[in-house]
Amino acid sequence: MAQTTAPGDPMHNDYVLIARLMIPTDAHVIRGCLAAAGIDVILTDDQHMQANLLLAPAIGGARVMVREKDLPRANEILAAFERGDLALADDADVGAPAAE
Repeated sequence: MAQTTAPGDPMHNDYVLIARLMIPTDAHVIRGCLAAAGIDVILTDDQHMQANLLLAPAIGGARVMVREKDLPRANEILAAFERGDLALADDADVGAPAAE
């Protein structure tokens, strides 16, 4: 019989890998999209890569991790990002310019 996890179960809150990215900025953009959707995100190895980009292939890129319970929703958001559904139009108004 298969075992399932309940929200209070520690296994239910384990973090799982959702993406590896070779450009740290891309990893931070993905983290922001997931966080904006209310998903807890851990980003690892991004700082190592920023300090020495030549390490990126050796460490496998920046890792984006989410809680196991959030994986289905996180995969939907990642797919929408990759399709370009979350991109802003070139003429999008992103707010007033900073005060001069």
